[in-house]
Amino acid sequence: MINFSEIKLFPSFSKNLPFDPIKENYTRQVQRAFGSFVSTKKPSKPSLIHISDAFLKELNLKIDNDSDFLSIVSGDKSFQDFNSFAMCYGGHQFGNWAGQLGDGRAINIAETEIQDKKWTFQLKGAGPTPYSRGADGFAVLRSSIREYLCSEAMFHLGVPTTRALSLTLTGDYVTRDMLYNGNPEDEQGAVVCRVSPSFIRFGSFEIFTSRNEVEELKKLVDFTIQNHFPELGEMSKKTYLKFFAEVAKKTGEMIVHWQRVGFVHGVMNTDNLSILGLTIDYGPYGWLEDYNPDWTPNTTDSTNRRYQFGNQPNIALWNLTQLANAIYPLVKEAEPFNEILTTFKTEFEHNYQVMLADKIGVKSLTKEVILLNIELLDLLRKSEIDMTIFYRELTEFEGENPYNHIVKIKTSSYLSGTHFDDIEIQWKTWLTKYALLLKEENWTDKERKESMNKINPKYVLRNWMSQMAIDEAEKGNYQLINELYNLLLKPYDNQPAMEKWFVKRPDWANNKIGSSMLSCSS
Repeated sequence: MINFSEIKLFPSFSKNLPFDPIKENYTRQVQRAFGSFVSTKKPSKPSLIHISDAFLKELNLKIDNDSDFLSIVSGDKSFQDFNSFAMCYGGHQFGNWAGQLGDGRAINIAETEIQDKKWTFQLKGAGPTPYSRGADGFAVLRSSIREYLCSEAMFHLGVPTTRALSLTLTGDYVTRDMLYNGNPEDEQGAVVCRVSPSFIRFGSFEIFTSRNEVEELKKLVDFTIQNHFPELGEMSKKTYLKFFAEVAKKTGEMIVHWQRVGFVHGVMNTDNLSILGLTIDYGPYGWLEDYNPDWTPNTTDSTNRRYQFGNQPNIALWNLTQLANAIYPLVKEAEPFNEILTTFKTEFEHNYQVMLADKIGVKSLTKEVILLNIELLDLLRKSEIDMTIFYRELTEFEGENPYNHIVKIKTSSYLSGTHFDDIEIQWKTWLTKYALLLKEENWTDKERKESMNKINPKYVLRNWMSQMAIDEAEKGNYQLINELYNLLLKPYDNQPAMEKWFVKRPDWANNKIGSSMLSCSS
């Protein structure tokens, strides 16, 4: 194993692309550059809260010196004198072009290769950059806990994602108006060390096209292909289109996973979509409790619900269209892009339907199966059924006695009183159809259950669970962070000692700040 502090650095993005020549760290528009070199802000009293031992092991890394590790991942000192930097990009936010955005509170502290794979280490919340606009570049403990836990939880759910290596306190306080209601408070500052093969996003290309900086656009596209899609070959119009098709494919695969586990990103702006099809920038995200396609966890989005659960596939397509517009100057033909976008829609719908069939333990995708799933999703919505619990318990369905499953369905519903009774007959009809369908499947109940349990998680990081960990952490108790971290390493396992987390949202969490809706504040 390699000691963390002795990782060999291989600057790539920061070495091969033109950077901002201005060295001073002040907010500004940065022209014809891919980023700005900037140092992290030294924390006054850093302390380590948690390390993702599982990720550390995957990277074949060890920590010989805790103090040295803490200094690096808190931003107290540079990583082997690496010239740290913030990236320049733009983006569409809530459907509107926002111009230059960039890494306002993220600083890349190392670029390296580990086990023949490129990795960029980035500190989120380590101080201001030229892209901080009116903000301070810091992050608070509550949002940092949410990002740290969710990054790792998503990976172990099998969802493409950036990773998180560590969570540290800075010892400093950060002022935040969490609800944007004119009542700011001082909160504990924190830093997450997040890691990804690349942090390039859709907005990285948009910024250059918006400024008609085509030369820079080409450099970025060429760099991205050479470093992350080398199999596409030499640069040409055909290669650029193949690149776009690959991005579309990876994005579609990611969204199918989101829909599979009930994850809602909350801020699917083009600056928050990774070019590698990774889930990135964990802000006001959430998991569906009751199955509600209209739900968004983001208070900023509560009126228009642009980023609601059921609209995530459409937003992915919209964002891909903006990326196509950004790359268009290198191809100057619209039709090939339109064909790729059409293919995205077709393939996504097919893969989505396959995923829904897999969730109910059906191998064959027929019209009958598709209609059965349409009925099911409608019933889940009308019955306010807890999505995670329902699908997990469906593995226990017995075809010989289909109506027995009604009890489990009732207990997984958030409907009160006798409201469920009005739709019980519809459930019995559905269960009868489901039982008949399973009889036609060419596998045993044991095989079906094993298959379903591999794609229907038992445990997900519900907002109220995160909030419990946050409440304890703000008192200086980090035990619950560690408990949830270990729970989410094996989300598909039964884990008998952790049954207390396989429950519906408690009543106290219905309207508690941080447990239902969240703001973009961090």
